[in-house]
Amino acid sequence: MPGFTPLDYVAASIFLVGWIGYTAVADHSRLSKHSIMAAMSRFRLRWMEELLDRDLRIIDTSIVGNLLTGIGFFASTAILSVGGLVALLGAKEQALTTLAELPFAAPADGRVWQLKVLLLIGIFIYAFFKFAWAFRLSNYCSILIGAAPGQRSLAEQPEARVQAMAHARRAARMVELVAFHVNRGLRAYFFALAALAWFIHPLALVATTVCVIAVLYRREFRSRALRALRDAG
Repeated sequence: MPGFTPLDYVAASIFLVGWIGYTAVADHSRLSKHSIMAAMSRFRLRWMEELLDRDLRIIDTSIVGNLLTGIGFFASTAILSVGGLVALLGAKEQALTTLAELPFAAPADGRVWQLKVLLLIGIFIYAFFKFAWAFRLSNYCSILIGAAPGQRSLAEQPEARVQAMAHARRAARMVELVAFHVNRGLRAYFFALAALAWFIHPLALVATTVCVIAVLYRREFRSRALRALRDAG
């Protein structure tokens, strides 16, 4: 591609392989069973089992409401970022002039710069779809919470306890899917920060990609929060 150096190709490949590879290992390998997401799964199930024993579920709806607020914030931020980056495409000359004044910045070609901006737009569009789907699933969680049988139903029909527990597992699985897509969206934000470094230099992209993967790995598999969850169990 005109304007791309061999170092650009190497850096872009490391970025994409790093993101895809980390996602595959963190979400679909045996290692995923030891992540903070996996540790939270049993607490989601406990939450849904506990709500079966209370008819007043204001607490549960408040929790879902907090989830919706956070997800809506990130979805809005993603779409605003897309709008800002699209506007940035129209300010190419000014942006290239600014980049040229940065220390250690590699010389930038106009078409290459536009492709880098398009990469960021693609990342934030991906994040938006993840958050938007998580927002929709959160609404489904509210419905499942509302449909859960109450204490009176379980008292009148003791045999319904088995079905109620199955419903709790179903609702917990739905909450887990919300967390899965939110986690994917947040991960895209981290890699978007790494992609920003490409505007300065391809080696900066490589360095920030490695740093992002290290930070994500530590937080998902070696964090104090994970140790706290394991100690609690």
